[in-house]
Amino acid sequence: MFKKILIANRGEIACRVIKTARRMGIQTVAVYSDADARAPFVQMADEAVHIGPSPAAQSYLIADKIIAACKATGAEAVHPGYGFLSERTSFAEALAAEGIEFIGPPVGAIAAMGDKIESKKLAKEAGVNVVPGFVGEIEDTEHAVRISNEIGYPVMMKASAGGGGKGMRLAYNEKDVREGFEAVKREGLNSFGDDRVFIEKFILNPRHIEIQILGDKYGNILYLNERECSIQRRHQKVVEEAPSPFVTPKMRKAMGEQCVALARAVGYYSAGTVELIVSGADPSGESFYFLEMNTRLQVEHPVTECITGVDLVEQMIRVAAGEKLAMTQDDVKIDGWAIENRVYAEDPYRGFLPSTGRLVRYQPPVPGWEDDGAENGRRGIDGVRIDDGVYEGGEVSMFYDPMIAKLITWGATRDEAADKQIEALDKFEIEGLGHNIDFVSAIMQHPRFRSGELTTGFIAEEYPDGFTGAATSDEAKRHLAAIAGFIATARADRARQIDQQLDGELEPPYDWSVTIGGQTFTVELEAEVLVDGTPVDIGISYTPGDRLVEAHVEGRTYGVKVEPTRTGLKLTTHGAIHQVQVLPARLAQLTRHMIEKVPPDLSKFLICPMPGLLVALHVAEGDKVEAGQPLAVVEAMKMENILRAEKAATVKKVNAKAGDSLAVDAVILELE
Repeated sequence: MFKKILIANRGEIACRVIKTARRMGIQTVAVYSDADARAPFVQMADEAVHIGPSPAAQSYLIADKIIAACKATGAEAVHPGYGFLSERTSFAEALAAEGIEFIGPPVGAIAAMGDKIESKKLAKEAGVNVVPGFVGEIEDTEHAVRISNEIGYPVMMKASAGGGGKGMRLAYNEKDVREGFEAVKREGLNSFGDDRVFIEKFILNPRHIEIQILGDKYGNILYLNERECSIQRRHQKVVEEAPSPFVTPKMRKAMGEQCVALARAVGYYSAGTVELIVSGADPSGESFYFLEMNTRLQVEHPVTECITGVDLVEQMIRVAAGEKLAMTQDDVKIDGWAIENRVYAEDPYRGFLPSTGRLVRYQPPVPGWEDDGAENGRRGIDGVRIDDGVYEGGEVSMFYDPMIAKLITWGATRDEAADKQIEALDKFEIEGLGHNIDFVSAIMQHPRFRSGELTTGFIAEEYPDGFTGAATSDEAKRHLAAIAGFIATARADRARQIDQQLDGELEPPYDWSVTIGGQTFTVELEAEVLVDGTPVDIGISYTPGDRLVEAHVEGRTYGVKVEPTRTGLKLTTHGAIHQVQVLPARLAQLTRHMIEKVPPDLSKFLICPMPGLLVALHVAEGDKVEAGQPLAVVEAMKMENILRAEKAATVKKVNAKAGDSLAVDAVILELE
């Protein structure tokens, strides 16, 4: 077994690998850029080597710097994590030349599966179902149009070396192909150094199922069941679970055996994942097709670990060290259900715009039971796992993926795992930047998610007009009104004590007007809590200043984030933000005399929706534009975003030019 390994990655996956290596008695070496100098993974590792400036192209993507760090520290092997150099054949070859073991598959398998065009040919030869499409070289846009017309719409255009949702465009007609083909080429070149594109038929009502593969250097290859990854946004996974609510034992066996056959065809060993697209329109489940193979550890690997009990990082290390797999296919079981939600620095209330910046507050939920030195410890949630690599006071940098953490829950049933997600998400405290906690909580509560009727179009279909918060029942509003009344009373008591206006025992103010979600409730607090005259059974502990409270109201549990406002409270719970007006009843009667403030009209401005680079500006002063016409292209997180005219107008003034770096809400141009 290795005595020391180097992790050629950063963030949560670096922390994840270090934890397993430490348990195995293996020393670890971290490499870090300027932006990561104080990151948790650097502190966790036994040694750390600085490898350059913040941009990945000047640090984590330079193989020579990784190899130099191995030599300087005596690391015998390198775990690449995912992303960066994890699927670069040149990196694996360079390590081999220096006698350093690559904790991953053989170079030949990486090369064969890394090229999406060649991998489809190999899959077909291995007897794996493949999606109809064109897998040769596409000369130009006109050629792409001809191919798309022959295949039949809709089609998916993909960068050959793409991944992570980058370099992909869905085309429903010839216009979409003409508009998107060059963008796919550019994204492929900018992100992966390869501008080749292939086109394939887009499967309607598709489900995204993937099979976890594990093999050793002696020809033993297993499949560790499947993961359901259908809930995606812009082709990037948001929610993953294992097993899939759609896959039957017969389907699992058929899929697994085809994926093992593909892995065997390329001499695969280590952990890997074969991604399949499954037609949701075929209830038999027999219409599944090879999509691609990722020759590395997947972001969503924890859900497989939870239901099988197999530590995939440990197995990768053991296989790289020359050990045989200690299990057979019959040993692979399914125990319960696991769900993973990716907590991203993005604002779902503003169209999921990236939201980089400082984590002013970061307190994840506590897994299980954790003793913090207090008399009773801290109450955690059993069956919860947090994989993260950030810290309170640190930054989510513009240079890397905006993931904050992965929340994984395990339950005996799917509903139990989802319920634990909701409870844990309510207890996440993140301040300083936008995040998607409310959004993923809303998904966990959605009736369609609970029914298991998932497709890759889930988010687009269920939130066609964007996200405004999870639906809140009238009963929940009534419960929140009781909570708001209790908190307002406690805050009023504290204010009186500080002002020293009254001495001795205080009778709490007991008559509040609470408005939430367009409904107004009367909340009275004396010997009991009354909402609109009806008693409410409530258990809550709140001290003014608390940011998070747990309340039990009529058999339901709420984890509520509390933020005082000028006219009441902002309460966040169960996937929704509630602006709650809380006024003494006598003052509430006067609100009808308040003049409503009308927001300014911003429709005449083209505003940059996120921090990014203005790649292209398609219009000039004096140009007439029509509704839906592309006006500008902004690149953020290596993704190109087309900004369009909302209505017919004339360009009055241009405030930016191609190549400018723009801040969020920067005015690009003015229309009239």
